[in-house]
Amino acid sequence: MPIVDLSGVQVDVDEDGFIQDPACWNETLAAAIAKVEDVETLTEDHWKVVNYLRNYYQQFGIAPMIRKLCKETGYDLKTIYELFPSGPAKGACKIAGLPKPTGCV
Repeated sequence: MPIVDLSGVQVDVDEDGFIQDPACWNETLAAAIAKVEDVETLTEDHWKVVNYLRNYYQQFGIAPMIRKLCKETGYDLKTIYELFPSGPAKGACKIAGLPKPTGCV
């Protein structure tokens, strides 16, 4: 597995750039990943999605379905894509420090 340097932290990632150990995630790392995903600044709206994803993952061991993400955060799919240009699975989950979601291309 490749190792990347994000804000001075060495992190194991898969071939798509997803962190292999969600326990090493922190907000500084999230901000560094966000820049790679073309999100310059993480706003309150971004953090609402990121924190929801992390909490769901910690509770169930998987990322939520996109429909559930939209319903629980109150953001429609268009807004999610505005917040995370590479999408909810690739961009948002990557910034949240989750492993690559099942079915994510």
